[in-house]
Amino acid sequence: MSTKLMNFDNLISFSFYFLTLCCFVSVVESRKLGFNSSLFQEVNGDNDGDDSIVYIWPLPSKYTYGNNTISINHDLSLEISGNGGYSIIVSEGFQRYREIIFKHHSRKKSGVLYDVNKLKIIVNSDNETLNLNVDESYSLFITAENGSSIIQGASIEANTVFGALRGLETFGQLCSFDYGTKSVQVYKAPWYIQDEPKFVFRGLLLDTSRHFLPIDVIKQVIESMSYAKLVINNVLHWHIIDEQSFPLEVPSHPYLWKGSYTKFERYTVEDAYDIVDFAKMRGINVMAEIDVPGHAESWGRGYPELWPSETCREPLDVTKNFTFDVVSSILADMRKIFPFELFHLGGDEVNTDCWSSTPHVKQWLQEHNMTTKDAYQYFVLRAQEIAISKNWTPVNWEETYNSFKGNLNPRTVVHNWLGPGVCPKAAADGFRCIYSNQGVWYLDHLDVPWEDVYKSEPLEGISDGSHKKLVLGGEVCMWGETADSSDVQQTIWPRAAAAAERMWSSRDMTSARNMSSTVLPRLEYFRCLLNRRGVPAAPVNSYYARRPPVGPGSCYLQ
Repeated sequence: MSTKLMNFDNLISFSFYFLTLCCFVSVVESRKLGFNSSLFQEVNGDNDGDDSIVYIWPLPSKYTYGNNTISINHDLSLEISGNGGYSIIVSEGFQRYREIIFKHHSRKKSGVLYDVNKLKIIVNSDNETLNLNVDESYSLFITAENGSSIIQGASIEANTVFGALRGLETFGQLCSFDYGTKSVQVYKAPWYIQDEPKFVFRGLLLDTSRHFLPIDVIKQVIESMSYAKLVINNVLHWHIIDEQSFPLEVPSHPYLWKGSYTKFERYTVEDAYDIVDFAKMRGINVMAEIDVPGHAESWGRGYPELWPSETCREPLDVTKNFTFDVVSSILADMRKIFPFELFHLGGDEVNTDCWSSTPHVKQWLQEHNMTTKDAYQYFVLRAQEIAISKNWTPVNWEETYNSFKGNLNPRTVVHNWLGPGVCPKAAADGFRCIYSNQGVWYLDHLDVPWEDVYKSEPLEGISDGSHKKLVLGGEVCMWGETADSSDVQQTIWPRAAAAAERMWSSRDMTSARNMSSTVLPRLEYFRCLLNRRGVPAAPVNSYYARRPPVGPGSCYLQ
């Protein structure tokens, strides 16, 4: 296999149509064997009726399927090839999905012949760098090993190990346990799928400042994200620190985590490394955030000199070099932990009133001929310079763009949240943008129904092709004021899955038309799949998100 990476479009033009031809041959042969003559059909998203609904979430870019049922050996083995096939990310990923697929125990039956006994995974590149533009494309083919098709068995081919992980998730969703035969089956076979995400940034914000979340809970969230292909990127936006608490260890300034709620609600440096490594094994980046200069009262519990005064605890003191030395040291320590190229510097909801009423700050402003608004800009831009000096690309909430877009560093990624219409403006001004309209993609807004989440579009209002390329994607935000370990997962799911499909799948494939008859059954099925995998996703149609069922009934009818 050549080490040169496949171009996805070229792959479609050759492999897809070649294999479709192969499938046509299989159709002809199946007719001879008495199977349904409409074995393969091209799926374009306009499904009419339950038989044509494809229960894969999110919906792949391009796929064909048949009407056969094939069996999967419960001793399924892995065959690997390609420059990157021998990566531990592939082998451990296969083992995780093998445990998911074969969760039910059944007695080994002697003499039983299975249609699929091994899964072939081909990874063309051995580059395991997980960055913003990593290639997540993959192709998946599933048919009987003894069938009449030219290509037989189950195989995944990807350019990177992270594309292979996405293929494993789709393979896992297609495998179902049959309680009659007590075996794993794949329905509607043979399958041929070619897939890649619509956006490179597909994120979930997790807030561990308003309520501390234990390491195991964060890992459970990361695991569930990989099931929905939500993030790279999956991207876990880790909102670690805010005014309420500072739970992270910072070696250069060891008193900062005195701002934690208690000594039991903290993350060590090793904990942070562990989370980043755990996420990477699932193809998920971790984008850390320190929100400055506002949302930072907790910093002063360890270093009170960061407060302008006892009665003015935020924004941080803009007048002192010590403030920026602390910011620089935090970023230097965090750069060792978080390799992702984006770093979030916050910059939102900065109320500067107490700056003007604090004598030494007021004097500093006068000496520098600045208003408090000027000082806000000065702080943000200086923090950006620090981040860039450490080879990070700064991400800032949209207030910075709204307040002084002409002076923002051109590398800035603008993070929308206040409402619609910001990404079109930011892209027109040459900035990259992340969409998180609070009206639809803030998960702590419990009265937002899944339909509104699903219909939202990061590219809304953008027609220029060059501007569309500047929208990196979107992010759903799980703010933690009213969510902790007891309810965070059922607040995230299943509404986050609605946004996940919007960010992964083509708009043409996921038309909002006939949502109740085409999208809703698939989302309900995916919610139950999450439940079967141990994720406590709430019912899809709860009037308020995360509410339990109102009475007895099937998971699929809640």
